[in-house]
Amino acid sequence: MFKRLMGLFSNDLAIDLGTANTLVLIKGEGIAINEPSVVAIQYDKHGHENILAVGQEAKDMVGKTPGHIKAIRPMRDGVIADFEVTEMMIRYFIEKAHKRKSFFAPRVIICVPYGLTQVERRAVRDSAEKAGARYVHLIEEPMAAAIGAGIPVRDPNGNLVVDIGGGTTEIGVTSLGGLVISKSIRVAGDHIDQAIVDYVKKNFNLLIGERVAEELKIKIGTAIPLDEELKTTVKGRDQVEGSLASIEITSEHIRAAMKDSLEQIADALKDVLEQTPPDLAGDIVENGIVLTGGGALIRGLDKYLSDIVKLPVYIAEEPLLAVAKGTGKALDEIDLLQQITYED
Repeated sequence: MFKRLMGLFSNDLAIDLGTANTLVLIKGEGIAINEPSVVAIQYDKHGHENILAVGQEAKDMVGKTPGHIKAIRPMRDGVIADFEVTEMMIRYFIEKAHKRKSFFAPRVIICVPYGLTQVERRAVRDSAEKAGARYVHLIEEPMAAAIGAGIPVRDPNGNLVVDIGGGTTEIGVTSLGGLVISKSIRVAGDHIDQAIVDYVKKNFNLLIGERVAEELKIKIGTAIPLDEELKTTVKGRDQVEGSLASIEITSEHIRAAMKDSLEQIADALKDVLEQTPPDLAGDIVENGIVLTGGGALIRGLDKYLSDIVKLPVYIAEEPLLAVAKGTGKALDEIDLLQQITYED
């Protein structure tokens, strides 16, 4: 009864704690925050640290900071790489979303990658609790993605979702409110960006940063050959001469750069399909595969995967928001929340 009363006076939150972006939803209000998972830390002469910026403002500083300022991405490959900075970031987002309007600290549901260890799960929970959460629920990313994509996860039918985020690609088969089979690989947006950096360096002797690589991926990246190649100019530093230079790069170059990463994602999908029980496999043949996450926006990725697994592949509506929307829906529906979340 007391918990129910507290719920009336607090703004419960759903957090999609992503490697690339963090989204925060307020119960009954929708998405309140959608910002990069980056924190800029300023160090004084005594070595003490203060938060200079969080989110988009901090991301704009990446690769451009002087020695006493560091722009840090505390989430790497879907897990917490820097616990202290992650706690700072979560606290900042909770306080920004909560705005101290209510009498009680919020209950928080956080989406985490499938396959996180008990230690990593506890780290996420502890970070949120230290940041001011009253109680913390955890939901696995493939389930959140499926819910956000509109898949009826509580039905006795098999559905397969592939969520390609910043740090991990999460693949899950859902049925009866649970994950029958799941697989998580640390090949996703960040891995693809680094592959583009390496490709440009190897083939053009040009040094570019991850931010430029991400822009190339979005602007001209493609998983399949296009009828008409896309082109753009990229600027960087010539690693031989050390001078600034610019080159023209095409969509075929970016496709070649992404080739190995996309093949690893396709192989992981094939592994999950091979492990799927026959009855659920029949459902997937009928229902197809749903793509979510930022990676779903790579041109032609749905056709690329469909050609490999010989099944229909669909891109979810608003794929970037699917995980966050699914996490928020679980927060809104208490019976669904109890069925799909887990405790340590």
